[in-house]
Amino acid sequence: MVKRPAAPTAPELVMETDTGSTVMSPSRDYHVGRDPSCDVVIDDARVSWHHAVLRPVGGHWTLEDDNSANGTYTDGHRVHEWDVGPGTVIHFGSPADGPCAVLTSRRAPEHSPAADTVSLPALAGLRQPTTVRPLPARPVRIGRAPGNDLVVDDLVVSHRHAELRTLPDGTYEIVDLGSHTGTYLNGVRVTSARVGPGDIVGIGHSDFCLVGDTLQEYVDTGEVSLDVQDLTVAVDGGRRTLLDHVSFPVREKCLLAVVGPSGAGKSTLLNALTGQRPADQGTVLYDGRDLYHDYAELRQRIGLVPQDDILHTQLTVRSALSYAAELRFPQDTAKAERRARVDDVMRELGLEQRAGQHVHSLSGGQRKRVSVALELLTKPSLLFLDEPTSGLDPGMDRSVMRMLRGLADDGRTVIVVTHSVLSLDVCDRLLILAPGGKMAYYGPPGEALPFFGVEHWPEAFEAFERDRERDWAGRFRSSPLYARYVAGATAQPPRPRSGPVVITPPASPRSPVAQLGTLVRRYAAALSSDRTFLAIMIALPFVMGAMARALAGGRLTQQSAINTLLILCVGGVLTGAANAVRELVKERVIYQRERAVGLSRSAYLMSKVVVLGTVTVLQAVVLTLVALLGVDLNVPGGEGVLMPPLVEITVAVALLAFTSMMLGLVVSALVRKEEVTMPLLVLLAIVQVVFSGALLKLDGVPGLEQLSWLVPARWALGAMAGTVGLGRLVPGELTSDPLFEHSAGVWLLDIGMLLVLSVAFGVLVSRLLRRHEPVVMRR
Repeated sequence: MVKRPAAPTAPELVMETDTGSTVMSPSRDYHVGRDPSCDVVIDDARVSWHHAVLRPVGGHWTLEDDNSANGTYTDGHRVHEWDVGPGTVIHFGSPADGPCAVLTSRRAPEHSPAADTVSLPALAGLRQPTTVRPLPARPVRIGRAPGNDLVVDDLVVSHRHAELRTLPDGTYEIVDLGSHTGTYLNGVRVTSARVGPGDIVGIGHSDFCLVGDTLQEYVDTGEVSLDVQDLTVAVDGGRRTLLDHVSFPVREKCLLAVVGPSGAGKSTLLNALTGQRPADQGTVLYDGRDLYHDYAELRQRIGLVPQDDILHTQLTVRSALSYAAELRFPQDTAKAERRARVDDVMRELGLEQRAGQHVHSLSGGQRKRVSVALELLTKPSLLFLDEPTSGLDPGMDRSVMRMLRGLADDGRTVIVVTHSVLSLDVCDRLLILAPGGKMAYYGPPGEALPFFGVEHWPEAFEAFERDRERDWAGRFRSSPLYARYVAGATAQPPRPRSGPVVITPPASPRSPVAQLGTLVRRYAAALSSDRTFLAIMIALPFVMGAMARALAGGRLTQQSAINTLLILCVGGVLTGAANAVRELVKERVIYQRERAVGLSRSAYLMSKVVVLGTVTVLQAVVLTLVALLGVDLNVPGGEGVLMPPLVEITVAVALLAFTSMMLGLVVSALVRKEEVTMPLLVLLAIVQVVFSGALLKLDGVPGLEQLSWLVPARWALGAMAGTVGLGRLVPGELTSDPLFEHSAGVWLLDIGMLLVLSVAFGVLVSRLLRRHEPVVMRR
């Protein structure tokens, strides 16, 4: 006779309420209500006499609503029958502020009561645990590698990420093991810290809690809610309001569209929701957690696709995504792991057939898919898009919106800011902002036009412009739609903020040195794929060199010396400045987004300096050799100041080109539009020629002399003039300049000042770059 296995037994649980704890044995049911005879008595008017029942069923517990008047809620949803377990948070009578109970594991006898106290607010935003494991006495190592005690299958987690250790007094400590993306305790990055019951330890997309004698893991799979509470943004000392007390809930798997006329605060709202520019007042709750307070941890769970494509268009789709993956994943992520993730994302968005195609050859809708794919690499739970259909035809508009619908259905919360109203029907919710950042409507798209009493969208927008004095926000707040879709759907109780917002910058997944290597390779690949740029880079030094050689002839003379050196100066200035003057402004959107996810400012700037500097110096060498190789330089005694004459002139031209390149980067960081860089390049060259000292006497002229010290061509011409002994070749007042002397001290001064100007321009570029960064990254 075969012995039947015993039926699994539900575990003992503890129900923690504000009035005490109740140990629930799996031998019977437990009733909750206002009736004094209930097992758990909750004296609250919103709780029914007999409200709910918890029953042991097989190996687990179920929660059944006992036909209560106001309902029973878990995770913000009203339930009638629901499986529950350790970590479940239950609200009775109201999903927002009804009496709350938390289920935890039964306390082990050897643990002190204090060790099992559960912090309700800490658990309120968490869901059913993914895994529950008993806490061993030995340390628990957490990481991505298979050899860890607790393996977290997440590419943003390091191989050996952190360790949970037991202290001699029986408490616990979390220790970061030098991870790249950081270990967080209640949203704050820590290297080591004590962990108490209810504390949240964040590692990648996973959160860990000590509940009773267990370690519970909650994996953020993407199905998260967002509660926006009273967001307000003002500028000009509070005199102008961009966002005016905006509040709304966003449920899991929701596609929300934000529309409104220009100046209604759509971009301001986007910046506030993503943490790039926090609101002056109000709170953003990410699944119950304060986004601003926990931003350093939660930032990697948020994706943002700006209006302009965040792509180097010269690269192929696979290359663009591969470089992005290299920058966003930890240094210990293997190339095969990154490649697999890139393949997964391309497959998800239907880009496999475009993998080898250059981005610039894609249609507008396809490029937007690549931009979205780039953000999906790190598996964000919240995805924000700013005007993704801008400039697209109606067919592409529909295609992009359907793609976003699919992303939401796959388990993400998607919020899209748009001017287009062609495809709002695919969205779950619609937020309409009126001028001044006022909330004019929130709810299903199909109920918006009837609410405004119009038949077509242009009529609604015309009403905003025509009737600016109308209280659109007050009209909506007093409507049944507000009570149904905002007040009645908000799961989190209001959390007023005290004091100003202080957001901690997020950790960088890679060191600046590692980022520099990736950026240099990416930038070099992008430049080498730009055929027009390559043709100009190759042709320019040969053309300028040929002009200088035609002037020089076979020997520098009194008639040709100044003009030859001046052409070399102009060639060096144009070579360097033309290479750099567009490079920062054209990548501004890319830099802003990558900086927001941890890109090092110094690594970005140095990548430009290394690649452009190498190209510029090589061009300067070619320019000088084409102009002067084989030419009799007619130097005093046939020798240079410190080195052979041709070498000294080459060094001067190369440093001039490099310094002009740095000056070009200053201009590129300063301007707002790429179109203005070419006129400024011409102006830059003219100023350099005028203040070089070859056309005007500068020595001893107050004002002009001091101004010329800031012009690289002044010092480069001085160095070249010193090498050839220009004062001897061309006697006169103009060439008697002290900076033109044929001496080692003066030549070194000229060269040294070029180096000083290069460093000064580099510091200035760094400061200018900071202006274009998200507020949280300006440090």
